[in-house]
Order: sequence, then C-alpha cells, then structure tokens
Amino acid sequence: MSSHDLPDAPAADGGAVACPTGAGSALEVLRVFLRLGLTSFGGPVAHIGYFREEFVVRRRWLADAAFADLVALCQFLPGPASSQVGFSIGLARAGFGGALAAWTGFTLPSAIALVLFAYAADALAGPLGRGLIHGLKLVAVAIVAQAVWGMARTLCPDRERASIALVAVLMIVGLNSSVGQIGAIVMGGVAGLWLCRQAPPSGSTHMTMPVSRAAGLTCLAAFFVLLVGLPLLRQAWPSGGIALFDAFYRSGALVFGGGHVVLPLLREAVVAPGWVSDDAFLAGYGAAQAVPGPLFTFAAYLGAVVTTEPHGVVGAIIGLVGIFVPGLLVLVGALPFWDGFRQRADAQAIMRGVNAAVVGILVAALYSPVWSSAVLTPRDFALALVGFVLLTVWKAPPLVVVAVGALGGVALAALGSGAGSD
Repeated sequence: MSSHDLPDAPAADGGAVACPTGAGSALEVLRVFLRLGLTSFGGPVAHIGYFREEFVVRRRWLADAAFADLVALCQFLPGPASSQVGFSIGLARAGFGGALAAWTGFTLPSAIALVLFAYAADALAGPLGRGLIHGLKLVAVAIVAQAVWGMARTLCPDRERASIALVAVLMIVGLNSSVGQIGAIVMGGVAGLWLCRQAPPSGSTHMTMPVSRAAGLTCLAAFFVLLVGLPLLRQAWPSGGIALFDAFYRSGALVFGGGHVVLPLLREAVVAPGWVSDDAFLAGYGAAQAVPGPLFTFAAYLGAVVTTEPHGVVGAIIGLVGIFVPGLLVLVGALPFWDGFRQRADAQAIMRGVNAAVVGILVAALYSPVWSSAVLTPRDFALALVGFVLLTVWKAPPLVVVAVGALGGVALAALGSGAGSD
C-alpha cells in the first residue's frame, strides 16, 4: 500500500503531526495499542485501516496527509510495515517510551497466543490432530492467495509493473534461495527507476519526529553492523542463541513489504537447516492467521518450536526480538531524512518497482511451499477454495476462515482423505 491508496482528506496543518511531540504519555499509548493488539485481525493492510480510524479520525493524533506519508515510508523500508507505522505513531506521541509502548501493546497479545499454540501442538499427534494442522495449512493457502490477489491489483496495475513481478517470480524460481529474493528486490528497484516514472512526485506534507540526525545515523550504523557482524560472530563463537538471533535478524532485515512476504525468508532461515519441519512451519503460519496483531509474531512460534537450543519461551523471545529489531532500527534511522527523500521523483519510481517485485515474491511463495505442501487432493483444493471465496467475496474475518479450515481439516481426516495423505 502506498500513500496514493489512502483516502484523501484535508490536512489543516499541512500534514504535520497534529499534536506536539510528547503531548501524550507512554501509558496512554500502551493502553490504546494493547486494545488494537487484541482486536486488529486481518493482516497488515487491515492494520493500516485500524490505525487510520483510531489515530487520524478518532483521536486526531496525526493529520491524514502525514499518516499517508508515514505508510509510504514504512512500505518502502524492510521490516513489518504496520508495526513500523505503529512504532512511529507512538514515537511522535510520547517519544521513545511511547514507541516502545506502542510496539509492546500491539505485539505481545499475538506473540503469547502463538507460543501457547506451539506448546499445544505436541498434543495434536493423532489423526484428528493431524487433520487440524492440515486444515491450518490450507488456511495459509487461502490467506496467501488473497494477499497475492489484493496486492497484485494495487501494486501491479500496468504492464510495466506486472512485468517486474513476473521477472521476480522467474528469478526466485530459478535461483531457489534467499539470493533470488534479494536479487528480485534489487531488480525491482532498478527496473522501477527505469520504467515507473509516470506518477508525479508527492506534495510537500511533512512530519516532525523526535529523532536527531545523529541518532538516525547511529541506528543505521547499528543495523548494518548487526547484519554483517552477526554471521561473523556466529562463526567465531558457535552458540545456538546467536545462530537463532542471526537467522531471525536476517529475515527481518531483508524482507520488503512486510506481512506475508516474510514467509519465504523465514522458511529459508529455519526449515532449510532442519530446525523446523515444513509441516510445523505451515501449521504455525496457519495459526498465525487466527490471532490479531502483526504477522511477524510468527517468529515467536518458530523460536519456541525449533529443535536446537534454546527453544521454548527463551527461543520465542529471541525470535520475536530478532525479527523486529532490524525494521525498527532502519525506521528510526530513516525518519530524520525521509522528508527530503520522499519528494524526489526517482525515489518514488524505485518504490513502485520494489512493490511490484514484492508481488512476484509472494506469487512464488504461494506456489512453494504453501500450495505444494498443503494441496494434495481435490478435496484439499476445494477446502482452500472455500477459504479464498470467504475472504475475497464474502469478506469474512480471517478468524472465521481459520475456524472453517480447521474444522474442514478434521472432517477430511475423519473421511480418511486430505490430512491422512500427509
């Protein structure tokens, strides 16, 4: 989603933050975001809608134009876009204490729920338990298919961007590794700079954030030092905790578009080395659709179920912190410089190309591992199609689709098909 996807509304203050920095308290921010963390179902795009209603329309913490620009920045940066938007709103409202409160309130409810699911998953070893897990895997098919459908319509509306998405799919299928995903993002930016200059630069709205240029540069330096240094530290000092933190940090640092796009990177990080099975990975991904809040809390589940030490609650904490830290570091690093950068036509062209490449990454992820690991029989296909139609045509809440998929998976197991062929 870019700033052009949001409804236009008059901004009496020219797009600046509606309230002065520090106008609220961290406790106030925590209270508001905890409620959102308990009720914001529907994924990153839906979260943006919740945030706009809460902070632009209802509470007037931000002007509409300022909110739109913030969404554009967070879509462009690596990391979880909706969590970055929430972190920025908390930062503007109550400084760094407010930013931490916003992240905590929005993130912890879903993280705790997914860790509890990880512990309960051991009890799902029988036929009906396997059917339930298979049903959750089919929910993942429907959810990712809906994301592909919606993002393609928004981010690839012309033949240039559709072609960028197609090339991204070919690169990922051909290289079949995280190198292909990174290469596709780079290709999208370069191609966007060349092919996607049609739209004029955005206006002169701005935001004021309590982040100095020195603090921003420090955060950017920390982002790159950790990205380069963690693999070196992992080799010099073998440790399960360092290896786990490095894997999740790299996933959070290299994912553009947030949300479902993190799926292939996380799979490469934890399934490829044998830390998590494909079945457990996709079952957790399906369960992540049943909880509110950011999809990146899927990392807490993965940290809890990895076969290496540490796992359990300690692994969940490492996974959760590891996947969120890079996106928040690069966000704080970019905020002091964003106002000038976003007005350049070449920057906006790059953003359009990167977003198109993100669609291609998601298409490739829909095929493998989501579809290829879950849709094994015609009945599986039918159940996944039911979930897709519920989401796209009936606009059913994801929680309803999860319930239908889980019950459908149990029914297929009882009929001796579907999950029983796993």
